[in-house]
Amino acid sequence: MKRTDSQEMAEKTSRALDSTRISLGAIRNMIPVTEFRQFSEQQPAFRVLKPWWDVFTDYLSVAMLMIGVFGCTLQVMQDKIICLPKRVQPSQNHSSISNVSQAVASTTPLPPPKPSPSNPVTVEMKGLKTDLDLQQYSFINQMCYERALHWYAKYFPYLVLIHTLVFMLCSNFWFKFPGSSSKIEHFISILGKCFDSPWTTRALSEVSGEDSEEKDNRKNNMSRSNTTQSGPEGSLVNSQSLKSIPEKFVVDKSTAGALDKKEGEQAKALFEKVKKFRLHVEEGDILYAMYVRQTVLKVIKFLIIIAYNSALVSKVQFTVDCDVDIQDMTGYKNFSCNHTMAHLFSKLSFCYLCFVSIYGLTCLYTLYWLFYRSLKEYSFEYVRQETGIDDIPDVKNDFAFMLHMIDQYDPLYSKRFAVFLSEVSENKLKQLNLNNEWTPDKLRQKLQTNAHNRLELPLIMLSGLPDTVFEITELQSLKLEIIKNVMIPATIAQLDNLQELSLHQCSVKIHSAALSFLKENLKVLSVKFDDMRELPPWMYGLRNLEELYLVGSLSHDISRNVTLESLRDLKSLKILSIKSNVSKIPQAVVDVSSHLQKMCLHNDGTKLVMLNNLKKMTNLTELELVHCDLERIPHAVFSLLSLQELDLKENNLKSIEEIVSFQHLRKLTVLKLWHNSITYIPEHIKKLTSLERLSFSHNKIEVLPSHLFLCNKIRYLDLSYNDIRFIPPEIGVLQSLQYFSITCNKVESLPDELYFCKKLKTLKIGKNSLSVLSPKIGNLLFLSYLDVKGNHFEILPPELGDCRALKRAGLVVEDALFETLPSDVREQMKTE
Repeated sequence: MKRTDSQEMAEKTSRALDSTRISLGAIRNMIPVTEFRQFSEQQPAFRVLKPWWDVFTDYLSVAMLMIGVFGCTLQVMQDKIICLPKRVQPSQNHSSISNVSQAVASTTPLPPPKPSPSNPVTVEMKGLKTDLDLQQYSFINQMCYERALHWYAKYFPYLVLIHTLVFMLCSNFWFKFPGSSSKIEHFISILGKCFDSPWTTRALSEVSGEDSEEKDNRKNNMSRSNTTQSGPEGSLVNSQSLKSIPEKFVVDKSTAGALDKKEGEQAKALFEKVKKFRLHVEEGDILYAMYVRQTVLKVIKFLIIIAYNSALVSKVQFTVDCDVDIQDMTGYKNFSCNHTMAHLFSKLSFCYLCFVSIYGLTCLYTLYWLFYRSLKEYSFEYVRQETGIDDIPDVKNDFAFMLHMIDQYDPLYSKRFAVFLSEVSENKLKQLNLNNEWTPDKLRQKLQTNAHNRLELPLIMLSGLPDTVFEITELQSLKLEIIKNVMIPATIAQLDNLQELSLHQCSVKIHSAALSFLKENLKVLSVKFDDMRELPPWMYGLRNLEELYLVGSLSHDISRNVTLESLRDLKSLKILSIKSNVSKIPQAVVDVSSHLQKMCLHNDGTKLVMLNNLKKMTNLTELELVHCDLERIPHAVFSLLSLQELDLKENNLKSIEEIVSFQHLRKLTVLKLWHNSITYIPEHIKKLTSLERLSFSHNKIEVLPSHLFLCNKIRYLDLSYNDIRFIPPEIGVLQSLQYFSITCNKVESLPDELYFCKKLKTLKIGKNSLSVLSPKIGNLLFLSYLDVKGNHFEILPPELGDCRALKRAGLVVEDALFETLPSDVREQMKTE
């Protein structure tokens, strides 16, 4: 009967082991190790920020993770400990039994061992017989597992798993932390686009796309000299090549065709993204600080693991003695237990310690690399030397740190990325896009004739100056407005007819060969500026320049600047126009007074004083002093005996008694005193017998003196926008009069003598109080422009039909009033 119980127990044990094996296989199929890869894997693009030591430690983490998962699986699915009661011999006090049965024993006493020569004395084991064999030993196993087994032997695989997950978390935390992950993702996105951009290949091909013969010649030259050769007056010839770029990225110039519009726009957008990203990332060092901290944390954890594992690994033992006070239940108190996985755990622990040691040494090397090198600064010196792009700036903080990390992956990324940090490269791209957008045919459509009757090309608010401009050889005037960083190349010499150049709010640099061309050919230069630095310094060497127009703010101190004094070198200058806010005439103007013929000074309301320098301009024929807050006519003007035209517009003149002194200016033919506060015209005006053009418009004149009309050479007389009520009949003396305007006055009638001025071509009498237009207007046979609008006329005289030169387009009148003319007159005026 006892043998039958043992067999039943053996069968139960066998079924339990089979069930364990099946469960273990199921668990392995349900939870494969590959499921844990998500803890260590990042986005594929992030690999460029993983140096070799991070990749190596990732593999070590996977190996340690497998150890932990394997140990945990065994710990969960298999029996942790198996205990048997100890045999006690009477003749020996508490000695251990020599043989322990391998089968699972029941609580029913076993039959005594058979006598043998080697064991003559045997003792029968006694215990309490129950029907709870398996349950009793399961209870004993659990009790001994909890009380007798060392905690390190119990929890070793869980510790391995936890430590490994912490290592993985430390290694990849900077990829997940919001403050750093956004910068990393943005950087990698831009980096990939820069690496794959066709513009990068094109830019590098300009310095590396050479045939072998050229490379050999350069190599020989480099052996003799390491300096960069420079061409005449600033034309640079770069003698260095991009030697370290792999052959697959070296493209011959013949194959590097022009970028299409889409590729050019994408590259342009990349330049803007790189600029903004650089400004944002260089402000802080959060990436560097986080990487250092997580590395330090891994080193500290490595030291802790090594310390306590080395001390406790010996606690993993195969056999353990266990004393459980359950003799009343089973009949036994002392048990000998077998830790079934002790041998395997011991081997795994030594293996784990080896992996951790290698991991820790790698982390120590990482710390050495972090603190030994200056990772918060990154120099592109080697890229500048290899590519010849000298303006690539060095970077700092997190931007520098990421580039150092990139170099550990592949230095080629940094070299190709550096192209988008170069302002020279960006300007080349802009130039290429400009050339593609502005073709010669498109530019020819913008040609127009300017005020100087020259064929002009206006270019406004472009990113640069298209090279295609210099293919329009018929161009005579080039106008550039609000264009930053203009570079005038040597190819401007192709424009043989170019005589005029206008630069409005442009910063301009010029090639030496282009400057030589402009010195010989440029006649007119106009510069409008907001800052004195926008004044091109090369303009003072244009020896053949005849006309110079300057528009911008010049303070009193700046007007004495040495650069303005250098105007004396403009030996051919005849016309000088300055629109500024100076308080006195700059000395630079006086320096060119000997050959200056026309000077225009528009002062924007700033009071102009100290005009004695005008006396030195003896050859001046035209003078404009506009908006200078003058209260009197400057006496220095009366010394300009060669003066022919004087314009004092928009000043504060109230009295012009000094006009008598103009009688000494025998050549004065044009006098403009318009837009002032003049209330009367002195009688001395009659002494200016040489006057041909006289303008008193926009003043406060009420009475016209008859002496005015003694200036019988007047051909142009403008009295508009005053308070005049009466026109003297002496106006008929002006037989040369061709233009007469009294628009916007208070005149009620016109003298018949006005129609004696038979050469009159333009007559403006609109906006007055006239009620009748004399039929004698038909005497004005040359009349081609007549303004009568804004009066009280009820009918127009049919004699207007005698003015054969007058057409409908030249007659300014209300439509209803025009209909009062006879139909034949109307038809006559409508015919061209």
